[in-house]
Amino acid sequence: MAMISSWPYHLYMNSQYIKEALESAQSVINKFIADEQNIVLIDKAVTAFITTIQNDGRILSCGNGGSMCDSMHFVEELTGRYRKDRDPISAISMGDPGHITCVANDYGFEYIFSRHVHAWGRKGDTLLAISTSGNSLNVIKAVEKAHEKGMKVVGLLGKDGGKLKDMVDIPIIVDCPITDRIQEIHIKLIHIFIEGIERTIYPKHYEE
Repeated sequence: MAMISSWPYHLYMNSQYIKEALESAQSVINKFIADEQNIVLIDKAVTAFITTIQNDGRILSCGNGGSMCDSMHFVEELTGRYRKDRDPISAISMGDPGHITCVANDYGFEYIFSRHVHAWGRKGDTLLAISTSGNSLNVIKAVEKAHEKGMKVVGLLGKDGGKLKDMVDIPIIVDCPITDRIQEIHIKLIHIFIEGIERTIYPKHYEE
């Protein structure tokens, strides 16, 4: 009984990090919002996605670790459902474990995404390339292959943008040294992308 009754007090005494984590996230997003160029780049990214969709193209996405989860989340919201029912939007995420292990084993881990882009990408398609460091070699190679195919590339990047900053067509950079803070903004941006797409293609979803 004593252990149970003391638990809330123990939790409270060690919970300062919770408020600090929330304030840290708030600080990062406030800094991001304060840079008007970020708003311009987000709008350009949404326009690129919409142009691809309206021209019967595909959206492809890739990333490593948490960024792979974000890339898959983006695609499932497009092919599935966001806020209201609609037709699926053509999109492919590079998260197939069979493909990844095959290519990594036969060619090297750095080719897991570029081989996918080579197989599925077409001129006029758009690639969403996610890298919190901006230096992931397999994402870099995917971007190179996407440009070879005549695709547009949107980059969700972090820190100083890394090598990908100057390689992608639309670099959206979360200027923060902490990876999880970068990812928190990335998922918000992904939701904004989807809303922007729907507001153009399915405007009735947003009528009052």
